[in-house]
Amino acid sequence: MGEVTHDQANLLLRLYELRREPRMREAREWYFANFHPKSLEDMTTQAPPGSPGNASVRMVISYWEMAASMVNRGLIDQEFFFENTGEQWAVWERIRALAPAARERSKNPHQYENLEKHVKRFEAWREKRAPGSNEAIRNMMAQMVQALRQSKTASD
Repeated sequence: MGEVTHDQANLLLRLYELRREPRMREAREWYFANFHPKSLEDMTTQAPPGSPGNASVRMVISYWEMAASMVNRGLIDQEFFFENTGEQWAVWERIRALAPAARERSKNPHQYENLEKHVKRFEAWREKRAPGSNEAIRNMMAQMVQALRQSKTASD
């Protein structure tokens, strides 16, 4: 375990404050309740350009891309960050399968790169501490998405 400095702790607290900002909180809520794309076409349907949903998607992903970049560069001790976060994993899970197509479409092989590298290390760290937890959480999230879809279908 690395030694955590006061500056790193303060930076982590600042990142947490940003997550609590009202518009960011609204974006995160929308992202997890409504954004479940299986393809780039789904992504466009669920969060059309210019829509509040699209703004929410961009806010959430760019926030976690930025936070991951800080950890990747050593500005915050990785283990300290992992001990206190986990949402980035769920954000990445929503776009993981779409990342290759999004990179191809934008001609940017580095799109989402910080988040992807960060989450790979996070998964390894979590699996070492709690074997089987990545798959268990992935299954739990899939069940939650299915329940959300069923409740939306029933209310339509």
